[in-house]
Amino acid sequence: MRVRLRLFEFEDLPWFPAVIRAGMMDYLRFMISALGTYRPIAPLLAEGLARTHQTQLLELGAGAGGGTETVLAALRAHGQLNTTITLTDLYPQPAAWADIARRTHGAIGYEPAVVNALAVPAHLAGFRTIFSAFHHFPPAAAKALLRDAVQARTGIGVFEGAGKHWAELLLAVTVLPVAQLLLTPFFRPFRLSRLVFTYLIPIIPLCTIWDGSVSLLRMYSTNELLALAQAADPTGQFVWQAGKKQHWWGPQVTYLIGWPAIQSTVTLVAK
Repeated sequence: MRVRLRLFEFEDLPWFPAVIRAGMMDYLRFMISALGTYRPIAPLLAEGLARTHQTQLLELGAGAGGGTETVLAALRAHGQLNTTITLTDLYPQPAAWADIARRTHGAIGYEPAVVNALAVPAHLAGFRTIFSAFHHFPPAAAKALLRDAVQARTGIGVFEGAGKHWAELLLAVTVLPVAQLLLTPFFRPFRLSRLVFTYLIPIIPLCTIWDGSVSLLRMYSTNELLALAQAADPTGQFVWQAGKKQHWWGPQVTYLIGWPAIQSTVTLVAK
């Protein structure tokens, strides 16, 4: 799928009801975690942590924290035994994050204050990551996000849980909505509002269908990701890689990852 459309997503709108946004994020967290969507990129993150001599990941645009526990487990399986993760977002979800922190005994923590991914506060250190959210940023903002990481001299990894194929768009409007209706009662923590706005007034599934479809249409290709990286880092302070990683059962993860270069020349690699 080469087309890229700048349509709106409900969850981006500042007036969008927090209770609906939370319900949508709960679904996304459940599916990403259950499917182990981001497990294939663990070796890339492990290399990034090793090259930057860090043990802390700073997750930007964390939403409800979907898949973060899977990523942590996969990193530890790749030798990063002391890795910890801090969740942040422009729309913090401390209730959902506190549950993750409890389950991981504090290995995954969170910043309760609002965090703008384009200007991360200096006290929030760590190798930066952004999962399933980079497509929300138009090119100018996406470049600013990457530039902020370059200026902070910290590594950054951008990951989207899809390969941008038409078949994925078909799934987003057929199979996945049915899965959402079947699985919603099992989402934790329990929210009565989630049941009300899924079954009695189905705003959550309808908005999820729209946002899920638009997300695929807004995704950057690997070449576009590399172009953004070069624009954000014109003097070649970082080494950049972009490509796709295949999950063992089929789906792909599109990624861009970069860390400070030893030499001053830039390296752009599409894989």
